[in-house]
Amino acid sequence: MDYAVLTGIVLVSGVVLALVAQWRDWRPPLWLAIAVGVGVRVLIMYTSAIDTWQPVDFVNSFKPAGEAVLNRQDPVLGSNGGWHFLPTIPYVYGILLWLGIPWEYAGRLVTVVADIVLIPLVGKLAGGPRASLRAFQYALSPLALLVASVHGQVEPVALVFGVAAFVVARGPGDPHRPGVTMTVREMLGLGGGWRGLGPAVRQSATHLASLARPAFTFHADERPAYRRALWAGLLMGLALCAKSWPIWLIPGMLLLLRGFRPRLIGLIATGIPPIFFLVTLPIFAGTSLSDIPKVMDVMSDIRPIVGEWGWTAVLVGGDWTLHSAYAKIGTYLIYASVLAVCWVWRRADPVDLTTAILLVFMVVTPRLGAQYLLWFVPFLIARPTRFAWPALLGTALWASIGYLWMTQHWKIWQDWHPGWAMASIVLLPVLALAMPWGRRVFAAPTAPLEGPR
Repeated sequence: MDYAVLTGIVLVSGVVLALVAQWRDWRPPLWLAIAVGVGVRVLIMYTSAIDTWQPVDFVNSFKPAGEAVLNRQDPVLGSNGGWHFLPTIPYVYGILLWLGIPWEYAGRLVTVVADIVLIPLVGKLAGGPRASLRAFQYALSPLALLVASVHGQVEPVALVFGVAAFVVARGPGDPHRPGVTMTVREMLGLGGGWRGLGPAVRQSATHLASLARPAFTFHADERPAYRRALWAGLLMGLALCAKSWPIWLIPGMLLLLRGFRPRLIGLIATGIPPIFFLVTLPIFAGTSLSDIPKVMDVMSDIRPIVGEWGWTAVLVGGDWTLHSAYAKIGTYLIYASVLAVCWVWRRADPVDLTTAILLVFMVVTPRLGAQYLLWFVPFLIARPTRFAWPALLGTALWASIGYLWMTQHWKIWQDWHPGWAMASIVLLPVLALAMPWGRRVFAAPTAPLEGPR
């Protein structure tokens, strides 16, 4: 990488600013956070686009997918098998290439724009008096800058729709009590006449109302809740159109929707965009109807690549290899761990539940690309825990070594990769500690949202 020093200076400067902002409790205006985020992302996108080194998948997988769409070919079957997701993003690639934008810019423009939109969304997700601080900290996130502006990986696209789905599902008002509700007392019209009741009757009625309130809380107007459910589901569906991993965000989104019917609407709406982009392949990509099962088979195929991260890297000596047994064990570990997390954090804030799911995935997964580490960043910045910053900085440092130093020459990559991959085992306990252990029970509105600074 030709501009590693410049990129490194930008990343370190951003980290220092984010930490100073945390220490001094700065609350910069949102426009400043967005302006800073745009500036650093555009700068790194430009230097990455003119660099002699380009990421392998960016050139050999993403570009052919866009060219396939441009040539009216299926991006999954017609791009050398390099694209394993729905064709939504390749459609955008194809449009940008059709406009004549060079690929080195076009491929990154998609992710940079999505990551810029994420900045205010992270602030909205955080809510409260420190919302602008959280937006500013995400604007300077090293992992976000590396994934969006250097690698051009599509994680920011999946995240922008996923986080937007959370914001819409939660709705306006107190994030701890979404929706407009009516208590039993209000529903019965016991207002001015309440004081006229005898002391004994009033005491008994108060006791009964307090017992019934959790079970008999009604939405004053359910239509806004249904609309939020519909839009939240459609946004989450678009996140799934970018990549398949946002499936781990669905439980949190559904829990933010109050009531059975809104959750059902949200779940059904989540499936609409993926189905739409799948069944319209013959129209937009020229895919024959007989090939759609093949497309679905390719998208569902998970290659057993291990050795890049965590416990599998230690077991195989840091060699990037195919190992179906380790991949299968890791898959079972993921399912079991996510179920356990859903049980332990079942009464927690849905954002905390989602953070715990994404972090436990990183701890037990048998395979991982550096871009996966961005998954939990918006949620952990929005609602930081005691070990949030050790986790954010540790993963950013590990990823930066891979992106900036090991790409200097293929020999450096070859020599450093085993040690670099196995060193990731040190981060697993840090990620486990960063889970919101102190917020396993849903916090009252007056409880602090953050750990000690």
